[in-house]
Amino acid sequence: MTTTPVPAHPAVAKGSFFAGVLLIAGICLAALTEAIAGTILSLGRADIIGDTHATADEFAWLEVSYTTLKLSGFLAASWAMDRFGPRTLMIVSTLTMGASCALAVVTTRLDLLVALRALQGFSGGILLVTGQTILFLSFTRNRQPLVQAAFAMAAVVAAATIAPTMQGWLLDRQSWTWIFFGVVPVALASVSLLVLAGREIPTPPVRRKADLLGFVLLSVALFCATYVLGQGSRWDWFEAPRIAWLTAIGALVLALFLVQQIVSKGRGVLDRTLFSSQDFTFAFIVSFVAGAALFGSGFLILGFAASVLGFTPTEAGLLLLPSSVVFVAALLLAALVMQYRRVPPIATVPFGILAIMLAMWMLSRTNGQSGAGDMMPAILVRGLGLGCLFLSITLVAFNSLPDRGLAAGIGLFNTGRQVGGLLGVAGLQTLIDHDIAANIAVLNANVTGGIPAVADRLTTTTALLVARGLDAVAAGKAAASLLGKAIASQSTVIAFDTGFFSVALFFVVAAPVVIAVKFVLARLAKT
Repeated sequence: MTTTPVPAHPAVAKGSFFAGVLLIAGICLAALTEAIAGTILSLGRADIIGDTHATADEFAWLEVSYTTLKLSGFLAASWAMDRFGPRTLMIVSTLTMGASCALAVVTTRLDLLVALRALQGFSGGILLVTGQTILFLSFTRNRQPLVQAAFAMAAVVAAATIAPTMQGWLLDRQSWTWIFFGVVPVALASVSLLVLAGREIPTPPVRRKADLLGFVLLSVALFCATYVLGQGSRWDWFEAPRIAWLTAIGALVLALFLVQQIVSKGRGVLDRTLFSSQDFTFAFIVSFVAGAALFGSGFLILGFAASVLGFTPTEAGLLLLPSSVVFVAALLLAALVMQYRRVPPIATVPFGILAIMLAMWMLSRTNGQSGAGDMMPAILVRGLGLGCLFLSITLVAFNSLPDRGLAAGIGLFNTGRQVGGLLGVAGLQTLIDHDIAANIAVLNANVTGGIPAVADRLTTTTALLVARGLDAVAAGKAAASLLGKAIASQSTVIAFDTGFFSVALFFVVAAPVVIAVKFVLARLAKT
């Protein structure tokens, strides 16, 4: 694929080198605050539920509020940048993230935590879009590979590998409140660097007024989608009236939103001119696949480590840490060959897809006796694949966009990636839940006392328990219970292996679909 570079405002590129470094460092630290705050619930769930005395339903609002407002922040960032200016908006949103995390340290009231999570999500969505837009506006397009690689290290690598490691260590040695506290100095450091970096970033002229009705309709639809995808598996999907109602309401509101956008004739929330670029359209479609790969594979790896291998939060976090080195190396290598060898960004996409497919296939061969060493080769290959994939689709998406469409395009692209992640995790969670139940039923039907091997195991286990002081009746019941636990454990292993293989199979199907989409878009562009 070839892109037509559009000149950027070289606000920093023609200034001092030191100012450019300060700007990149400040934006990367701001993105790191979102990476830390956004992943706290993945490992800190049990600790937070215990300290806040929340039920599973109440805890769900911490997840739903953050994700919904983050998606809304993605889409509101473009208008907010036009209104307040990118540098001011970046500083305010970063301070808001730090302040809301500081307040989360000193309270265990669930209602206040939900409100703070919503504020964190909205400010996080704003600062990610604003920060990446500033980088595109501040540096010429031929410098973007290395600049965007640096941003990806904070926004993607940290969220996928480094943040879980740090959080696991803090959970084992301190408490979940220390994770929120850790955001505060990072936010202050980010703001300090942004202030030192210099003047306001020039922006293109404002093109549209705020579409309040469209924003409200889309936010409601995103809330329904977030709740349904995040909680549907736990409620067995449409067996629960709330899931069915929210699905219907979300679909209706989404339809109303689309009609409203058509009637608005280009003055709505969505900038339809973005899709006149075949590169952006292609990358937007691929963003769903990339989101499913990032969030889905991370969910499976951490879930397998915790539920099957019995890893502590620290051990689960350390499992992903080595892949960050490979992830960063792949980002830098891809950036260097794109920037200095003029290799088109699309060239590394096939390598990324193949590497992720290979990693998931390798993980599908793990078992209950596997350890970190057995999983590490596959996890490293996954890091290589993600590094090859994410930088490429970022540059493909935005290199051909005009400056005035950058913020809207970046917001929409991030929304696609986040929704793809929600879809991937929801599908895998449902697959694992149903597969575990089906595996237990099959194994119980075939593991009966009439089978000699089963009878021998029960007899041996009963004898061992009697030798340890249990009476014969209690030992027999305990032996049967231990066998049931072994069956449940093996059923879980099989389910996760099926999940890993399903991700690999997903890419086998998605790859030709992506190629077909590119071909169709190219034909449409010619006509």
